[in-house]
Amino acid sequence: MSSVRPWRDIARRQSRQIMVGNVPVGGDAPISVQTMTNTPTEDIRATVDQIRRCEEVGADIIRVSCPDEASTAALKQIVRAARVPIVADIHFHYKRALEAADAGAACLRINPGNIGSAARVKEVVDAAKSNGCAIRIGVNGGSLERDLLEKYGEPCPEALVESALDHIKLLQDQDFHEYKVAVKASDVFLASAAYQQLAEVVDCPLHLGITEAGGLIGGTVKSSIGMGSLLWFGIGDTIRVSLSAEPEEEIRVGYEILKALGLRQRGVRVISCPSCARQGFDVIRTVQALEERLQHIRVPMSLSVLGCVVNGPGEARETDIGLTGGGNGKHMVYLSGVTDHTVQDADMIEHIVKLVEAKASELEAADAAVAQAAE
Repeated sequence: MSSVRPWRDIARRQSRQIMVGNVPVGGDAPISVQTMTNTPTEDIRATVDQIRRCEEVGADIIRVSCPDEASTAALKQIVRAARVPIVADIHFHYKRALEAADAGAACLRINPGNIGSAARVKEVVDAAKSNGCAIRIGVNGGSLERDLLEKYGEPCPEALVESALDHIKLLQDQDFHEYKVAVKASDVFLASAAYQQLAEVVDCPLHLGITEAGGLIGGTVKSSIGMGSLLWFGIGDTIRVSLSAEPEEEIRVGYEILKALGLRQRGVRVISCPSCARQGFDVIRTVQALEERLQHIRVPMSLSVLGCVVNGPGEARETDIGLTGGGNGKHMVYLSGVTDHTVQDADMIEHIVKLVEAKASELEAADAAVAQAAE
């Protein structure tokens, strides 16, 4: 059956599916959104509080750093408290991987080639197998193996891919296949080329990221360009936006990238104008207030907020709820694309919030009815 709008279609790369806890990654599963805690892992309360905030904004998977025994000792309680799968971030110390697997981590982020002998790799793989852990191989342009840097002269796509394949072979030699791979770099061009090359030669799920991307604005732009272009061409099964910002912001940006590409929907998608002298109300402050007030909405829906009648009615026809600025502080409200009633300046934000909440409840009830009918 042909698509109504074929220019919107994204043909995802066919990867095999693995499980990270109860979250499927790869295959036809939704692209999952990840982040990483930045609290001291041994501070269980602070770490769980941060995990909870990330869960509230939609995190599917959360990574926790485990650099020492105190961290892996705390991990058991953290895993028990979390509602989403926890990935244990391990570097070099293979015993931390063994401890994390026993503590209930759903996935180990570890590079098999960096932990020593084949015997140690086997120990980690055996621990992963016996505890139902996946493994995430994390190649990074900033920490490539010395022999590859000598061979290629600098971090380049070929070096990242060769490193990934070397690590993969160590797992496959142990008959372990529940792994996903990342070939991250802070350089958008390097990361994008490496992922494209890797996607051609492996069938495992790929974890996307532009590492050390920067602060909230700069990092969002770099991540959107790098990961967005890959996702647009069907590459990527799970993503992490790396920002010098709170983890919750990484989740929000990750969802916005997926929403922009139509790959995943969660919460209110706001369509708003940049404002100009024609605006009938303060668009910028109104949108800021509405985005803040509507963060609790989880059901996918759309809201257009435009300051005047030039583009307002056209955009409103395409959204669940629309608001278009008018004269004398009197603005038009659209419901399901149709003009419905007007609202005054003073009541506008509260009124739109109530309309969105009511529409969200209506959509949730409809989804529940469909689900019940299917049972």
